[in-house]
Amino acid sequence: MKAASARLPLLVAVLAFALLSLGVATYMSLPGKPTTAPSLIGGPFTLTADDGRTVTAADFKGHPFLVFFGYTHCPDVCPTTLYELSQVLKAMGPDTKVKVLFITVDPARDTPKELKTYLSSFDPHIIGLSGDASQTKAVERAYRAYAKKAPGPDGDYAMDHTSIIYLMDKDGHFVSAFNLNRPPKVAAAELEGYL
Repeated sequence: MKAASARLPLLVAVLAFALLSLGVATYMSLPGKPTTAPSLIGGPFTLTADDGRTVTAADFKGHPFLVFFGYTHCPDVCPTTLYELSQVLKAMGPDTKVKVLFITVDPARDTPKELKTYLSSFDPHIIGLSGDASQTKAVERAYRAYAKKAPGPDGDYAMDHTSIIYLMDKDGHFVSAFNLNRPPKVAAAELEGYL
């Protein structure tokens, strides 16, 4: 029962995101409404890349990019998702301009050096980003992402977090949640449509 109640905030966050997406889609389909609307998801941020550079959201404009929140100590969702994203990037070829931003929700443990080591097992187009606690919370708020520490035994902890992959267009505007439940070439073809 305790485990189920601990997952309730994550479920609420996922449901809220789904309802928000449905509301925007419904509004956009109404006759006489504009074909585009300002995104309620995404926005400016300043973080540190896994190579030590300071980067902002503006650094990724000009090409579509994907955003995924996670952490290096994640036992299953993060490595699986990063592997699947690597397969999509591989299908796009080594010269793709598409980047994946892996933003840590665990800045206390995920230093740029830790992210660089962790991401060396995945496609080089995946960039690890970290910040201090306030920068992390700011980017989580901007993307409507959920993250919460889940204490474990002996002072260890896990992080409950949003597992949505955000597809951002070349202007940095949110398009939709990116679907990985399809062959990598099909997912790659969708991304190429935004180049």
